Amino acid sequence: MTSWIESANAAHCHFPIQNLPYGVFAKNGEEPRCGVAIGDMVVDMAVLESAGLLNAGGSATVFDKPALNDFMGLGKASWDSVRDQLTALLSKDGNDALSGNDILKAKALVPMSAAQMYLPFAVSEYTDFYAGKQHAMNIGTILRGAENALPPNWLHIPIGYNGRASTVVVSGTDIKRPLGQTKAPTAQVPSFMACARLDIELEMGAVVGTPSTMGQPITVQEADDMIFGYVLLNDWSARDIQGWEYQPLGPFQAKAFATSISPWVVTKAALESFRTSTPEREKELLPYLNEPGPMIYDIELQAYMQPEGADKATLLCHTNYNRMYYSAAQQLTHHAIGGCKMNTGDLLGSGTISGADKAEFGSLMELTWGGKEPITLDSGESRTFIEDGDTLTLTGWAQGDGFRIGFGECTGKILPAPDFKA
Repeated sequence: MTSWIESANAAHCHFPIQNLPYGVFAKNGEEPRCGVAIGDMVVDMAVLESAGLLNAGGSATVFDKPALNDFMGLGKASWDSVRDQLTALLSKDGNDALSGNDILKAKALVPMSAAQMYLPFAVSEYTDFYAGKQHAMNIGTILRGAENALPPNWLHIPIGYNGRASTVVVSGTDIKRPLGQTKAPTAQVPSFMACARLDIELEMGAVVGTPSTMGQPITVQEADDMIFGYVLLNDWSARDIQGWEYQPLGPFQAKAFATSISPWVVTKAALESFRTSTPEREKELLPYLNEPGPMIYDIELQAYMQPEGADKATLLCHTNYNRMYYSAAQQLTHHAIGGCKMNTGDLLGSGTISGADKAEFGSLMELTWGGKEPITLDSGESRTFIEDGDTLTLTGWAQGDGFRIGFGECTGKILPAPDFKA
């Protein structure tokens, strides 16, 4: 299938007709509203809805809003219907209701270069999981030794913690280096200082579309049906702050200062042909976590670092989402199993995605083995952790036959810590 928008037909384009991810954008100071990416253009869905070319099936308009939540809350039948309508409008073999109307095209098509992107959905709650086995083994080995790398519950449940929805930000948002308490191993008392061991975590985020009911558990299949789509996610981490605070209740300030996500939500429907199975279980899971079919995806992922003033970014790692031990559907099921209500707009971070080879490690903590093995960037500079002025970029795609289902980029530049005197 090809589109009459020619830029969408390039082999390495992230946004072909097969993708159609959703986001929120604005141009020329106008109000933010919902759009869909195709090629190098953003399709203004509010314009198409107003013209009667898109109908989500609800009783009110949903695309003239500054978030996707109203649309996501309508459920799978609406998601599938709108995808079919968009495909018909944008494919070469579809109808000419848009392609044949020059006035409407001028209103509805916005060059990506002229679009300001916003957070694609209002984040209801944010939960970060720790569901990549290689990452968990690496971090556990660094901190506790190989013999105690995995906690005793790790092979039985998807471990997670409740994070802060208030500091989930869209790609391109600058991040200030956090302040906090740290304690050196040889110190008697902690110190208040700027984080010195700032890190990235290469993750995927699952976006919940339809809610569950408080007090009512859900199956893995029901959880999968609730998921609207996926984003790239960088869960910035203050390793030195976390090392002091995390026992006994886990991450707190070290993870609360920022989480960056990509501006485009790639739908589950676009990823359907890239489904694959999670790894063979090392311990038999309790039945409520058993998957009825493939629940993870074959998605290539990369992370880059570009120091301020450098001509180009350096590839830090290249891994794949299929390295995860637990799927997003399993994570969502476990989250709700005790009766926790899941809401439209909930965001579930996968946990850092790492593979077996060092080139696949999804954090600097692993790549530099706790700061003991500095890496050399293409600029000639060395790094153990992130320095002020560094820009970190995540990207990813599922590779089809002659096309890609891409996620675009998730970027963030680190600024100096705020000037604060305690």
